Amino acid sequence: MNPYVLTTLLSSLGLGTTLTFASSHWLLAWMGLEINTLAIIPLMAQHHHPRAVEATTKYFLIQATAAAVILFAGTANAWATGEWNMTDMSDPIATTMILAALSLKVGLAPMHFWMPEVLQGLDLLTGLVLSTWQKLAPFALIIQTSQAFDPLLLTTLGLTSTLVGGWGGLNQTQLRKVLAYSSIAHMGWMVIVLQYAPHLTFLALLMYILMTSAAFLTLKLSYATKIGTLATTWSKAPLLTATTALVFLSLAGLPPLTGFMPKWLILQELAKQGLPFTATIMALAALISLYFYLRLCYSMTLTISPNTAASTTPWRTQTTQVSAPLALFTVMALSLLPITPAITALLI
Repeated sequence: MNPYVLTTLLSSLGLGTTLTFASSHWLLAWMGLEINTLAIIPLMAQHHHPRAVEATTKYFLIQATAAAVILFAGTANAWATGEWNMTDMSDPIATTMILAALSLKVGLAPMHFWMPEVLQGLDLLTGLVLSTWQKLAPFALIIQTSQAFDPLLLTTLGLTSTLVGGWGGLNQTQLRKVLAYSSIAHMGWMVIVLQYAPHLTFLALLMYILMTSAAFLTLKLSYATKIGTLATTWSKAPLLTATTALVFLSLAGLPPLTGFMPKWLILQELAKQGLPFTATIMALAALISLYFYLRLCYSMTLTISPNTAASTTPWRTQTTQVSAPLALFTVMALSLLPITPAITALLI
């Protein structure tokens, strides 16, 4: 892609998200979301592959539908209250429609069906942008308007997403689909605690972005898109294979890795709010997710010939890819747990 075009598209991505962050008016927020969607469409379709074009079309239709519902709900709320302000969401129907549209945008279950299919059709770098940056603007709106939403609805969305995210990833062999279901499960963790401690939602989103970035960049460096391909990476880059297994375990939320921090704090908050049953279901749902992360770790680090999958061993050529961002994200995805008190003090 032409570097000038790429710069324009990336600037528009940044502008759309910043506009939504800065807005307290539904029309301005909607405009930011639209700029965001239109900027990523060419990035998604740049390879002109049928799968990429199909994924782009699906994504465009879903995001356009969600944006239209947000605009309609914002207008309905303004009609009922005379206010376009996000903080004044007193119309229950408009509020529920807003939550449904934003859930569709970020891929919360049961509005998650587009996410694995779209992510599967994209290359890993665009998939990374879709899984991380594109979540920021809708989540900013969800956090801003969280007090207006029905608590029972938020809890249901959180539990459903965590269970569906764990369950859906169990039988996948494509790594992008595994990461899509992982994303759905993490979104559930963020939404479940939203009504009690929004700063923990923000913390969970931040940690999710760090860990997912590390996972996507690792897979990009080793050109792996299927579990079978992972089985041959140890012969080419043994150190990278070891750190990747740890990144997956961090995504699963095992101590003493970074991924344990948001899960630990969220379960603690749920117990503090007198919801031990909800906390127990969330912890058990995390175990389902742990299973498919362990599958990836097993394929990468514990299978050696003749037990590897029937895939060709890669040539040990020097890569030309930049590895500094990968190193940075991997370190952060593995070692931030000891500074949990400092991070929580900064957020509160």
